[in-house]
Amino acid sequence: MPRPAPFTAGIRLSGERETALALARQRLAAGILFLLGLVALLGIRLVELALERPPPGPARTTASPGRAEIVDRNGLVLASTYRAMALGVRPHDVVSDKAELARAIHAILPERPLDRIEAALRHDGPFRFIARRILPEQAEALRRLGEPGLVIEREPERLYPNGALAAHLLGFTGIDGAGSAGIERAFEARLADPDRRAEPLVLSIDARVQQALESELAAELGRQRAEGAAGVVLDAQSSEVLALASLPAFDPNAPGGLPGLPQHMNRITLGVYELGSTFKPFTIAMGLEAGTIGSLAETYPTSPIRVGNHGIRDLHPRGRPLTVPEVLIYSSNVATARMAEELGPARQQAFLRKLGFLAPVPAEILEKGRTLHPARANWSESAVMTIGFGHGIAVTPLHLANAYATLVNGGIHRPATFLKAPEGAERAGTRVFSEEVSALARAMLRAAVLAGTGRRADAPGYRVGGKTGTAEKPRPGGGYDRSRNITTFAGAFPMDDPRYVVVVMLDDPKGDPQTGGGRTAGATVAPVFRNTVLRIAPVLGVMPDETREPDLSAIAGLYQERRR
Repeated sequence: MPRPAPFTAGIRLSGERETALALARQRLAAGILFLLGLVALLGIRLVELALERPPPGPARTTASPGRAEIVDRNGLVLASTYRAMALGVRPHDVVSDKAELARAIHAILPERPLDRIEAALRHDGPFRFIARRILPEQAEALRRLGEPGLVIEREPERLYPNGALAAHLLGFTGIDGAGSAGIERAFEARLADPDRRAEPLVLSIDARVQQALESELAAELGRQRAEGAAGVVLDAQSSEVLALASLPAFDPNAPGGLPGLPQHMNRITLGVYELGSTFKPFTIAMGLEAGTIGSLAETYPTSPIRVGNHGIRDLHPRGRPLTVPEVLIYSSNVATARMAEELGPARQQAFLRKLGFLAPVPAEILEKGRTLHPARANWSESAVMTIGFGHGIAVTPLHLANAYATLVNGGIHRPATFLKAPEGAERAGTRVFSEEVSALARAMLRAAVLAGTGRRADAPGYRVGGKTGTAEKPRPGGGYDRSRNITTFAGAFPMDDPRYVVVVMLDDPKGDPQTGGGRTAGATVAPVFRNTVLRIAPVLGVMPDETREPDLSAIAGLYQERRR
């Protein structure tokens, strides 16, 4: 019998199997490496896409979509967030003819320039926005185009339902949804806080008062062909700002570019101006408080004087010495300068500091102007005298309103605020003037309206008191332009129990030919003050009463009274 063959076949089969397994392992490893590489490439590409195309609109920040509402003191919504629609394009996915597609989109969105639409369609990047805040019917028409490269997305959008109302106070948000100005910017962290999105931010302003103030300023701005206008209404006791207006204004829904445009200028908190004779009541009150004015019956000469290179004279000289009330009523620059001279630089600076004039206004928004005044080393006799009647120092209208509140409320300075104070809570303050000096100031301010330069500010039944201020505008190269004025009226009502302060200002009024063409404060802004008081007083619960008047007995016989 033949011998069995050796088991070489089995040995040979085992080697082939080993080789096959090794080859399989190599192929599997190569496949795994290929898949890992593919995943890595996909990951890198996704990162690139994320970098090239950030999430649209405000969703790029934590401020959206749940940014908190802003409301007025009565709960009226001033700013809220809603889900808007936006049109974008993935240029590389567009299958239509791009020129024809651009024309089709433009027909649906005519407000969007055709060249910009086509530029977006032809862009090299992975994604471009074409238009934001599109209407639902526009979105539906765009969908019906059937173009796979077009993308319609929902994105959070900030809405200001009252348009331009209180625009300079509210500010606006940028394309990323973060605050760019005003309250939106100052309270960014609070408004964007995820834990407080359901809690509205309550401001001190009253939308009804705001609308009335803006309306009256806008009407006079047009009549006077002025460069700008501004106004503020302040609670005399709490220093809560009830209205803040700056014209020209803008619509925060479409602010029109980056902050810094002329219409974005907040003249109340950022603009600083020499506010002229509205400062005279402070100089008189300082003298009474410091004791440099011993009696209201004291008289001051009014002949022109010269201090260094500065000449000081009265616009309408009376030709005789004036009592203290007459100095205010007839608005004597010379007599007020003499009072300031007696006060001296150290005491003048101390009072101005207590009144908040020497620092930016402490109110919450970030757009704040820095007071312009002499350096302490240069606070000369000439500076003391000119500052006494409102020249040589430039402040914001909010500074002025806050200081008038201090002057008439019993002498307590409370920094202005844009936030509503808790009901029944009394805000802390610092005493600047005594109750007695404050009462005398109220009497003299009332007399200035009854018998002085502020007669056109009187609102029957509301016992208005206040002071006009007319100051020439500085020239860019130095000196003053006698043909251009800043006109201001600052006052309060009712003067027997002051509740509200109102300051109104016009920048470079040209004069209204229908009312005589005057360009002083008495002709231009005193009527704005009167009309504003007549509109806001009933809203604020102040009823007219022509049988009441503040106590003027302390100044009786010290000025020539006029019949009303």
